[in-house]
Amino acid sequence: MSSSLEKILDVPVLICAPEGERIGSESDALDLIGNASYQGAEWVVVPVERFDEAFFRLSTRVAGDIVQKFVQYRMGLVVLGDISRHTEASSALRDFVRECDRGRQTWFVADIEELREKLGG
Repeated sequence: MSSSLEKILDVPVLICAPEGERIGSESDALDLIGNASYQGAEWVVVPVERFDEAFFRLSTRVAGDIVQKFVQYRMGLVVLGDISRHTEASSALRDFVRECDRGRQTWFVADIEELREKLGG
C-alpha cells in the first residue's frame, strides 16, 4: 500500500495512492488507521477507487463500519474523488454524505483543493 504523509495547512495527512488493496472491511480500516497513526497523521485521504463497491451501498453497512472505526480511533477520513454515480443512485447515500460533510470526522471531497478549504475552515 503506497501512501505519503503530507502537511496541508500544518495538518498531517496520509494520502493513499489510487492503486492498492481494496478497502472494504473494518480490518482494512484498522490497517489504514494503524499506518496513519504510526506516521503521525490526523487524517487519512483515500481515493474513491480504493473502496470496495459495497462501501457505497449503505445497506451493506460497510461504510458505517469503516467510518465508525475512524471515529473510535479519532482519525479523520477523507473520501477523495467523484462519487456522483453512487449518490445519483441512492438518496440514502446522498444524505449520509451530506451528514458526514457537516462534521469534522469524515468528509467526501472532489479534490485536494476542496480538502484544503475544509481544513482551513
